Amino acid sequence: MGPTRVLVVANRTAATPRLLDAVRARAAAGPCEFTMLIPDAQDRGMGDWTLDHALPLVEEAAGGPVRGMVDGPYAFEAIYEAVRAGGYEEVILSTMKRSYSRWVAADLPGRVARLGVRVTTIEPSVAVAAR
Repeated sequence: MGPTRVLVVANRTAATPRLLDAVRARAAAGPCEFTMLIPDAQDRGMGDWTLDHALPLVEEAAGGPVRGMVDGPYAFEAIYEAVRAGGYEEVILSTMKRSYSRWVAADLPGRVARLGVRVTTIEPSVAVAAR
Protein backbone atom coordinates (compact mmCIF):
# COMPACT_ATOMS: atom_id res chain seq x y z
CA MET A 1 0.00 0.00 0.00
CA GLY A 2 1.44 3.39 -1.04
CA PRO A 3 1.32 6.73 0.69
CA THR A 4 -2.05 8.32 1.42
CA ARG A 5 -2.97 11.00 -1.11
CA VAL A 6 -4.04 14.20 0.67
CA LEU A 7 -5.70 17.14 -1.08
CA VAL A 8 -5.17 20.45 0.74
CA VAL A 9 -7.86 22.96 -0.23
CA ALA A 10 -7.65 26.64 0.63
CA ASN A 11 -8.00 30.07 -0.85
CA ARG A 12 -7.46 33.14 1.33
CA THR A 13 -6.30 30.91 4.18
CA ALA A 14 -3.71 29.06 2.10
CA ALA A 15 -0.71 30.06 4.21
CA THR A 16 -2.19 30.43 7.68
CA PRO A 17 -0.36 28.94 10.69
CA ARG A 18 -3.30 26.66 11.57
CA LEU A 19 -3.33 25.12 8.08
CA LEU A 20 0.45 24.69 8.09
CA ASP A 21 0.21 23.02 11.51
CA ALA A 22 -2.44 20.62 10.14
CA VAL A 23 -0.23 19.71 7.16
CA ARG A 24 2.74 19.21 9.49
CA ALA A 25 0.68 16.95 11.77
CA ARG A 26 -0.65 14.91 8.85
CA ALA A 27 2.84 14.45 7.42
CA ALA A 28 4.06 13.24 10.83
CA ALA A 29 1.16 10.76 11.11
CA GLY A 30 2.33 8.57 8.24
CA PRO A 31 3.44 8.43 4.63
CA CYS A 32 1.45 10.77 2.40
CA GLU A 33 1.59 12.82 -0.78
CA PHE A 34 0.11 16.31 -0.79
CA THR A 35 -1.54 18.35 -3.50
CA MET A 36 -2.65 21.92 -2.85
CA LEU A 37 -5.78 23.10 -4.65
CA ILE A 38 -6.81 26.76 -4.79
CA PRO A 39 -10.45 26.72 -5.97
CA ASP A 40 -13.01 29.47 -6.28
CA ALA A 41 -10.52 31.67 -8.08
CA GLN A 42 -12.69 34.18 -9.93
CA ASP A 43 -9.52 35.80 -11.21
CA ARG A 44 -7.06 33.09 -12.24
CA GLY A 45 -4.18 35.51 -11.67
CA MET A 46 -5.18 35.85 -7.99
CA GLY A 47 -5.40 32.07 -7.58
CA ASP A 48 -1.98 31.66 -9.17
CA TRP A 49 -0.56 34.37 -6.87
CA THR A 50 -2.07 32.67 -3.82
CA LEU A 51 -0.61 29.32 -4.86
CA ASP A 52 2.80 30.84 -5.59
CA HIS A 53 2.83 32.42 -2.14
CA ALA A 54 1.50 29.44 -0.18
CA LEU A 55 3.18 26.48 -1.91
CA PRO A 56 6.69 26.93 -0.45
CA LEU A 57 5.24 27.23 3.06
CA VAL A 58 3.07 24.13 2.58
CA GLU A 59 6.05 22.22 1.18
CA GLU A 60 8.09 23.15 4.23
CA ALA A 61 5.27 21.98 6.52
CA ALA A 62 4.86 18.76 4.50
CA GLY A 63 8.58 18.05 4.55
CA GLY A 64 8.72 17.60 0.79
CA PRO A 65 7.31 18.53 -2.59
CA VAL A 66 3.64 19.44 -2.92
CA ARG A 67 1.84 19.55 -6.25
CA GLY A 68 -0.16 22.74 -6.84
CA MET A 69 -3.37 23.35 -8.80
CA VAL A 70 -5.65 26.34 -9.39
CA ASP A 71 -9.23 25.58 -10.45
CA GLY A 72 -12.61 27.18 -10.14
CA PRO A 73 -14.69 29.18 -9.95
CA TYR A 74 -16.77 26.79 -7.82
CA ALA A 75 -15.08 25.16 -4.85
CA PHE A 76 -17.13 21.95 -4.65
CA GLU A 77 -16.83 21.24 -8.37
CA ALA A 78 -13.07 21.83 -8.26
CA ILE A 79 -12.72 19.46 -5.29
CA TYR A 80 -15.01 16.86 -6.87
CA GLU A 81 -12.97 16.84 -10.08
CA ALA A 82 -9.68 16.63 -8.18
CA VAL A 83 -10.90 13.75 -5.98
CA ARG A 84 -12.35 11.90 -8.97
CA ALA A 85 -9.24 12.33 -11.11
CA GLY A 86 -6.56 12.14 -8.42
CA GLY A 87 -7.70 9.32 -6.17
CA TYR A 88 -7.35 11.31 -2.96
CA GLU A 89 -8.27 9.56 0.28
CA GLU A 90 -8.19 12.66 2.48
CA VAL A 91 -9.00 16.35 2.16
CA ILE A 92 -7.73 19.10 4.45
CA LEU A 93 -10.14 21.99 3.91
CA SER A 94 -9.11 25.41 5.21
CA THR A 95 -11.96 27.91 5.48
CA MET A 96 -12.43 31.47 6.63
CA LYS A 97 -13.83 32.18 10.08
CA ARG A 98 -17.24 30.49 10.34
CA SER A 99 -19.18 33.77 10.33
CA TYR A 100 -17.48 34.90 7.08
CA SER A 101 -17.08 31.65 5.19
CA ARG A 102 -19.19 30.98 2.10
CA TRP A 103 -17.76 27.45 2.13
CA VAL A 104 -19.04 26.73 5.63
CA ALA A 105 -22.41 28.36 4.87
CA ALA A 106 -22.77 26.07 1.85
CA ASP A 107 -21.77 23.00 3.97
CA LEU A 108 -18.73 22.38 1.80
CA PRO A 109 -17.09 20.16 4.46
CA GLY A 110 -20.18 17.92 4.59
CA ARG A 111 -20.55 17.80 0.82
CA VAL A 112 -16.89 16.81 0.41
CA ALA A 113 -17.21 14.12 3.11
CA ARG A 114 -20.09 12.59 1.12
CA LEU A 115 -17.60 11.96 -1.70
CA GLY A 116 -16.20 9.19 0.50
CA VAL A 117 -13.01 10.91 1.65
CA ARG A 118 -11.91 11.82 5.15
CA VAL A 119 -12.26 15.58 5.64
CA THR A 120 -10.37 17.67 8.17
CA THR A 121 -11.71 21.22 8.38
CA ILE A 122 -9.44 24.01 9.52
CA GLU A 123 -10.95 27.33 10.62
CA PRO A 124 -8.87 30.23 11.96
CA SER A 125 -10.62 30.23 15.35
CA VAL A 126 -11.64 26.57 15.68
CA ALA A 127 -9.61 23.46 16.44
CA VAL A 128 -9.02 20.82 13.76
CA ALA A 129 -12.13 18.72 13.20
CA ALA A 130 -12.32 15.50 11.19
CA ARG A 131 -15.41 13.97 9.54
